[in-house]
Amino acid sequence: MMESALTARDRVGVQDFVLLENYTSEAAFIENLRKRFKENLIYTYIGSVLVSVNPYKDLEIYTKNHMERYRGVNFYEVSPHIYAVSDNAYRSMRTERKDQCILISGESGAGKTEASKKILQYYAVTCPASEHVQTIKDRLLQSNPVLEAFGNAKTLRNDNSSRFGKYMDIQFDFKGAPVGGHIINYLLEKSRVVHQNHGERNFHIFYQIIEGGEEDLLRRLGLERNSQQYQYLVKGNCPKVSSINDRSDWKVVRKALAVIGFNDDEVEELLNIIASVLHLGNVQYKEEEGYAYITSDTQIKYLARLLGVNGTVLTEALTHKKIIAKGEEVALRSPDQSSSARDALSKAVYGRTFTWLVNKINASLAYTDESHKDASVIGLLDIYGFEVFQHNSFEQFCINYCNEKLQQLFIELTLKSEQEEYEAEGITWEPVQYFNNKIICDLVEEKFKGIISILDEECLRPGDASDVTFLQKLEDTLGGHPHFVTHKLADGKTRKVMGREEFRLLHYAGEVNYNVNGFLDKNNDLLFRNLKEVMCMSENKILTQCFDRDELSDKKRPDTAATQFKASLAKLMEILMSKEPSYVRCIKPNDSKQAVRFDEVLIRHQVKYLGLMENLRVRRAGFAYRRRYETFLQRYKSLCPETWPNWNGKLSDGVSTLVKHLGYKPEEYKLGRSKIFIRFPKTLFATEDALETRKHGLGKSRGFAIAIQAWWRGILARRKAQRRRQAANTIRRFIKGFIYRHKERCPENEYFLDYVRYSFLMNLHRNLPKNVLDKSWPTPPAALTESSELLRKMCMQNMVWSYCKKIDSEWKHQMEQKMIASDIFKDKKDNYPQSVPKLFVGTRLNGEDINPKAIQALGSEKMKYAVPVTKYDRKGYKPRSRQLLLTANSAIIVEEGKLKQRIDYGALKGISVSSLSDGLFVLHVPSEDNKQKGDVVLQSDHVIETLTKIAICADKINSININQGSIKFTAGHGKEGIIDFTPGSELLVAKAKNGHLSVTAPRLNSR
Repeated sequence: MMESALTARDRVGVQDFVLLENYTSEAAFIENLRKRFKENLIYTYIGSVLVSVNPYKDLEIYTKNHMERYRGVNFYEVSPHIYAVSDNAYRSMRTERKDQCILISGESGAGKTEASKKILQYYAVTCPASEHVQTIKDRLLQSNPVLEAFGNAKTLRNDNSSRFGKYMDIQFDFKGAPVGGHIINYLLEKSRVVHQNHGERNFHIFYQIIEGGEEDLLRRLGLERNSQQYQYLVKGNCPKVSSINDRSDWKVVRKALAVIGFNDDEVEELLNIIASVLHLGNVQYKEEEGYAYITSDTQIKYLARLLGVNGTVLTEALTHKKIIAKGEEVALRSPDQSSSARDALSKAVYGRTFTWLVNKINASLAYTDESHKDASVIGLLDIYGFEVFQHNSFEQFCINYCNEKLQQLFIELTLKSEQEEYEAEGITWEPVQYFNNKIICDLVEEKFKGIISILDEECLRPGDASDVTFLQKLEDTLGGHPHFVTHKLADGKTRKVMGREEFRLLHYAGEVNYNVNGFLDKNNDLLFRNLKEVMCMSENKILTQCFDRDELSDKKRPDTAATQFKASLAKLMEILMSKEPSYVRCIKPNDSKQAVRFDEVLIRHQVKYLGLMENLRVRRAGFAYRRRYETFLQRYKSLCPETWPNWNGKLSDGVSTLVKHLGYKPEEYKLGRSKIFIRFPKTLFATEDALETRKHGLGKSRGFAIAIQAWWRGILARRKAQRRRQAANTIRRFIKGFIYRHKERCPENEYFLDYVRYSFLMNLHRNLPKNVLDKSWPTPPAALTESSELLRKMCMQNMVWSYCKKIDSEWKHQMEQKMIASDIFKDKKDNYPQSVPKLFVGTRLNGEDINPKAIQALGSEKMKYAVPVTKYDRKGYKPRSRQLLLTANSAIIVEEGKLKQRIDYGALKGISVSSLSDGLFVLHVPSEDNKQKGDVVLQSDHVIETLTKIAICADKINSININQGSIKFTAGHGKEGIIDFTPGSELLVAKAKNGHLSVTAPRLNSR
């Protein structure tokens, strides 16, 4: 209990800063921290706020026993701990039915991420569990290593620094079990992908793949086991870190991805993207006549395969820019411009993939039980603390703006909760003077006049906008504001410590100089259109979700980075305001990560930037200590003869009698409706010292205590004996029932038979089939064979009904097409298995891909499907690029704007295709038809899909012939052509010496 520790306050300090006598002294505050840190007491309260000092070593205070010690216990009954905050939030959520949130803040390296892990571990161990709940618990815990791998990096201050902000909601059902979760991420430091300061590293995942990836994986990704080979990993000159084991971390991440629910294909495509970023960094440029060209196509080949894009188109996009002015114009880039475009693509790909990853984790954590929509929530906010570096840029501006908003919320909610407690207890509220930082928040976010509005205006206006003109605009608009200074506006003394390209904001926590270089580029955060077009054409399923084709047609300029951050911050404030907050303030004791070093200068800096003194002042503005009557009376009743050993009257009267006996003066305390409020810590200290003296006198009553203990031990022993007798009777009944198990039901076996039936039904409940393909079913006892079969049929009918109910019309149409493809090609054509996981699309060509003249020539005919094909001439087999359009009545071959050939479905005699993995097929038409020039030889990259669509449209499902060896076709004027098919190592199509069309195709599947 907090009060019991007061007797050792000279050695270990006080557990709650509100009990500091000299609470306005920063020196006294830091000295209390020092005393506790020296004794490995890393946690201290400021009222209900937890201050945590990173010990930089393992402490034995996070075991299951410690968790049980804090479980369900009053907040102040045990010493300060992260578990106490966690349990208090959980109990408040359960008893008050109000959503909670825990706000964790502090500098990089102060232990924010570890604190959030400890909270998650506490809930995972102490909350009720079931099979589903255990799955959610595992996923909540395993989301941490995944997000750390992709969002954390080694910085100068922290080997595992979170380079993004994270808000996580944990959802609990009516039983108090965690059943779901949701994560929102903020401001990922994308610039780290392409640049790191000396002594820092890129995101962990890059090093984990290189160090821990299997040889086969690295070979597929085109990577070497040497991080120094990659330009994006060498800039910090820090490939290895003693505290990080990339190889073992890689195993943890792979296991975590599986637990979260990633399948092998998703993991493969995710790793392809990560590897592609490294290859992008190795794309090098040289200059020729002032323009850039790529020196080697090795990286482009890897990128084309990993990203699923056309290498030629990617090369052009990396060296050319598309300017839209009276149509489309393409211009060459210089090497510097090309490098910037390459880096912008790398940042965009990584940033959007990270967002996709968070969304994927959210999908696996989603709470889907519709019967309990009113799930209670505990939110965890793990976000960057106030940052002041030697060089502060756009990122620090956003981070510190975020901290201003959080400080504003923090003070408002602290004052609000204090005022509500006073009013609830009938104590007069005394207004508190405090620094209201709304003036700084308005300076940053006010419409039209705030820094973000001015920055956006400068980014969007035509003309030669630059970082310097942005600074000038700030000076013109904000000059004279008490919290804004620039070199031009400053006095002579301030100019000596400010650069000409800097502006200074006077934050609640202190002064920060921001260098405007890079502000406009980072705020614009734009990706060139032709690079977007390439990414939108990607066959990588993750990238198709990250780069939406609608972006290309959307003429509206996307919001700037600062505006997006401001909007997401506003939503975060709404979320936090709707919940009951708890606070964890993290402090790092030194910059060198040493276990025993206490750097007073650094800690004073953090105490200031975390606003801890301001918080203490607000908390101490009235009464330093308050406790419920029953708690206070129970602890100190022995100090007054009238209240010892028991008080039988009203609690308030008992407390009043006790404090009068102790000699409390009227100005030292107030009695509320259910609590006593004590103004000065010294009053409480004197009471606690008196209790310590009194304990020695109470020792004389030891004889009474022994008698009571003996009586209680007797009760416990009798209860234990009774439980043993009941257990022995149960075992006897079970043995007798087993002996008579094959006889008719009788008193001797009824208990055993009922238990067998119950066991079977419970086993069945736990092991029901998961889906319609799962044929497993527990073996029933003889008496339940018929019932078991009826239950099995009912279960299967229910699963089938549930599955059918979930199928929408679009998926049903997809399944029907896949069934037709299976009937035609399964076990007959080599590349059919590769087509199974790929969804058939409505069309492979959009309206803009087809010449308007061709669309006009179709008239009223509605196009059902279109695909690019290669047509081979009937004479010389020369390949020609064409488009195949399918309508309700015919298949049409189009060359640019001309309809070259129309084949009515009624006239289509049949379709021939080989059994190999090639994409060639022949449309057979009547030779006597003068409109037709002969059979048509076509090749499609999507042959299974294309032929399935033709078979459906033409109703020719039974007219597709799959041939082995060769296909004969009519070449026109009664002549016959032959296509020979042979297996080989790669696809080759050419005219053979014998005049046949020779096709060599690799064997992909052994039938």
